[in-house]
Amino acid sequence: MGHRLADTSTPARLAAPDEGIGRDELALATRNHGLPLEAMRHDLTPPGLHYVLTHYDIPYVPEDTPWRLGVGGRVRRPLTLTPAELRSLPRVTTRVTMECAGNGRALLTPRPVSQPWLVEAVGTAEWTGVPLRLLLAEVGVEADAVDVVCTGADHGVERGVEQDYQRALPLGVATGTEPDVLVAYEMNGTPLPPQHGHPLRLVVPGWYGMAHVKWLREITVTDTPFTGFQQTVAYRLRQHPGDEGEPVTRIAPRALLVPPGFPDFMSRARVVRPGAVTLEGRAWSGRAPVTRAEVSTDAGQSWHEAELEPDAGHRWAWRRWRFNWRAEPGAYVLSARATDAEGHTQPLEQPWNRGGFVNNLVQRVEVLCLDEESGG
Repeated sequence: MGHRLADTSTPARLAAPDEGIGRDELALATRNHGLPLEAMRHDLTPPGLHYVLTHYDIPYVPEDTPWRLGVGGRVRRPLTLTPAELRSLPRVTTRVTMECAGNGRALLTPRPVSQPWLVEAVGTAEWTGVPLRLLLAEVGVEADAVDVVCTGADHGVERGVEQDYQRALPLGVATGTEPDVLVAYEMNGTPLPPQHGHPLRLVVPGWYGMAHVKWLREITVTDTPFTGFQQTVAYRLRQHPGDEGEPVTRIAPRALLVPPGFPDFMSRARVVRPGAVTLEGRAWSGRAPVTRAEVSTDAGQSWHEAELEPDAGHRWAWRRWRFNWRAEPGAYVLSARATDAEGHTQPLEQPWNRGGFVNNLVQRVEVLCLDEESGG
């Protein structure tokens, strides 16, 4: 799959130094949406608030339309399954924080021209489905298998290549149990909404969103590494156009603040009153469990330990943190950062790459504390 319309060696474009968000980026931003950060108060993100990125069109799948998931390739017993047949198989529910690989892209300089995310491309849901490893065991994977290629029903053109959206997982990830990769049919206990992949999608806990193929219709086991566009052209960490680049895989640690106080409409700058202010937010990592959250109230010059909620057994989901701050009149820049069990933490200066991927720069939230005599 992948009809070539132009030279795929052309790198993704970078914005000129004084170039603002263009109409094409604005069109992407109106189609896709991030999580309003105040909604991080929900342990589970309501589906309509969960971030969405759709590469092409959202496929229209009427309820009475037959849907088939094919499982084939380098297997001994190919299968075709309906969603009803999948629901009759052993089911698993996993709470997963999902983040777009390009989260934070619009904050980079120079800015890669694409979906202009700030920091809101994230959400947490409980996904229910069949472990992919069970399906692969049922079909009998051949000994020479290497990759498991997942194909969605969304179809379009990207950098000159006409394609179905496709991504592959290494066989060891697809058949592993830590975590179980899911062929999911429910989100937060109800059928998948159209924008989240109805009727079937892949869920790969700990990995950035590009791996969670939506509108899943085909799973193909291959004996050679998959070289499709979304695997070898897109979603690579490149410094220069000719770099082979490192693949984007697991989510880097991040902490975000629930915006305190109340906002200015246009700038979203926050306003708080003097006195005790409870700062709170969420922290997560797809590389190792989060073990520490810290808060700064002086633009990262000093850091203070935040209270991290106990681990509730949801390894692949965010954890709440809290910090008690005594606000005095003045202007502040608040930040939070996460550290995981392998020592990965967030940078104060963001490393750059041409695609704008894996951006976990420490967040900056401008806050004005008004004195008691100020209006309101």
